[in-house]
Amino acid sequence: MTPYASLADDFYVNMNLATEIELPSQRETILQYFERVQKRFPSMRKFYCRDKRDYVLEEDKDQGRYRWAAVEAKRLCSGQVNPSSIDAALEQHRLVLDLAPAFLSVSPLECEALDVLFGFDFAYRGNHNALLAEALGVGPALERLGDAPGARVINYEPSLTIAIDEDCRIQVRISTETRTNAFQVRTGEFNEEQLSVYVTARQYGSLDPDTSYVDAMDRLAQLAREVVDTCVVEQILRPLARTISLK
Repeated sequence: MTPYASLADDFYVNMNLATEIELPSQRETILQYFERVQKRFPSMRKFYCRDKRDYVLEEDKDQGRYRWAAVEAKRLCSGQVNPSSIDAALEQHRLVLDLAPAFLSVSPLECEALDVLFGFDFAYRGNHNALLAEALGVGPALERLGDAPGARVINYEPSLTIAIDEDCRIQVRISTETRTNAFQVRTGEFNEEQLSVYVTARQYGSLDPDTSYVDAMDRLAQLAREVVDTCVVEQILRPLARTISLK
């Protein structure tokens, strides 16, 4: 189990490579690529086409833990939900990126953006926005707005993005996503849905000549994990879990 498994209902590690040029869509090319992925991970047996141009290979989702990979028009994706370890998820992403140049003709020149995302989902039936405000606070500048007579929070999704290099090409974002709307707040009728916390490390632009996609992904994954450990676990995830447990 990952060290993050107990922090949320679901934890996942995704990799996305956005390209400047459309990826191949020929039948033979797509099948050969996914066959190589399946050869390494034989339990990935479900293959389908989504939206006429997006191709997906995934494991059975019934167990709550599964791998998936996708080829879209201008994006190569890989993910693992509730992985047995961080290394297991990154191994899959390395394979996808290692295969991409040979099977999908992906060049380091055409990288628009490469990112690694650590995601945490909390199942909660209620006002997600109010929950976030209660668990994390809204900051001194906005506190009085929430204290207005009859006030109910209907939109609160805090996020922060920083650049860690002078060119602003490498960025880290901590963000939240709520799934509560004003109608639900007005009626008091809520479904149990996922409240998400994301940590995304992203690099923009072509890779350096001596850098592979695997090398770049490994650096981004390390950066994302450091941010989770130092800025997210105690500051966001545990307060959210505690607040939900008291509801």
